Amino acid sequence: MGSVTGAAVGYGIGLGLWESVLHDWFIPAVFSQESFDNVCAIYDEWNFWAIFTAGFTPIPYKIFTIAAGVCNINFPIFILASVIARGMRFFLEGLLVWKFGSPIKDFIDKYFNLCVTAFTVLLIGGFVLLKYIL
Repeated sequence: MGSVTGAAVGYGIGLGLWESVLHDWFIPAVFSQESFDNVCAIYDEWNFWAIFTAGFTPIPYKIFTIAAGVCNINFPIFILASVIARGMRFFLEGLLVWKFGSPIKDFIDKYFNLCVTAFTVLLIGGFVLLKYIL
């Protein structure tokens, strides 16, 4: 729950501080307003999956939470995706340690991010494939 609370704070930072503090110098320094608007449109369409992917994989989750606020995506969907993704990630790690004990810790430290990323790519790829086949 601490991670999801932090995500909500990140969303609030993106929502509240973007226009008042960061927008004027960030957009011209990094990319065009049109490019930024295109990213927000894509982000709005795929908001659940973007947050889920960032929350479950080693992608920097804080960046996605702030971006969700900046793009003003649906907050309940944001929270739902965060709870599911962060819960799955942390419970999976806990389950592995509970089931296999301390020897699994080295495996988790070395390969967990790779395994989680592969799982997420396969999961989302499967849904995308189903969308275009059906």
